[in-house]
Amino acid sequence: MAPVIVKNAMYSAVFAAELLDSLGFEVYPKSHEKRGDIIQAVKLNDEEKLIKFIQGIQSFSPVDSHVTPYPWDMPGYNDKVIMAAGTFIEGASIELSADSPIRPPYVAYMQGGLTYESAKLAILLSIDKALGER
Repeated sequence: MAPVIVKNAMYSAVFAAELLDSLGFEVYPKSHEKRGDIIQAVKLNDEEKLIKFIQGIQSFSPVDSHVTPYPWDMPGYNDKVIMAAGTFIEGASIELSADSPIRPPYVAYMQGGLTYESAKLAILLSIDKALGER
């Protein structure tokens, strides 16, 4: 199953890059650029949008969707950090997660997606939430 899971995570990252780029956000890497891992960075430029996006990833995840992550003082970090991971296995970012330090330029680091379809839905609904539509 590993090749299929990695493919789904890569498709999810490319989808997020294309969608967010088309909405005017800076993304790293761009959807057409060569990738070395499954992480997709998106520069949201706004603290509230960043928090809502990451909270959206959690709320549209298959596990612990009722949990709302908030920025907090995590040991070892200079800034507050927010982390979303609605995963079956603790620390399994391949399942779909997002995190970020709370500091300008407010970049979210999203990764994973066991199934492309559920990750795509979570990404769509999370950006909808971040832009104030939900």
